[in-house]
Amino acid sequence: QVRLVESGGGLVQPGGSLRLSCEASRYIVSFAVMRWYRQAPEKAREFVASISSGGSTNYADSVKGRFTISKDNAKNTVYLQMNSLKSDDTAVYYCNTPYGDNYWGQGTQVTVSS
Repeated sequence: QVRLVESGGGLVQPGGSLRLSCEASRYIVSFAVMRWYRQAPEKAREFVASISSGGSTNYADSVKGRFTISKDNAKNTVYLQMNSLKSDDTAVYYCNTPYGDNYWGQGTQVTVSS
């Protein structure tokens, strides 16, 4: 069993920045693929970014150049740095790993509004 706990969400103005964190309860970040997804109201959950065990990254086209995924293996934590935020980025952000039973966190709300 793996527990993923997200934090760092909140209310930010357009153009602002936030950094989300996802801490895993077991030592998996160093060898498992880790992903961020998001779900806006009345929309399907969508892929945002991923990072491999070796540090290779992938991003959705909508966030390329604005968001950066990274990880700290020693802290068993994955991060999502979000810059130049737009109202369209408003969503609940979820951490995920396909390792084992495909675990999900509980989500953290990000609201971009003036």
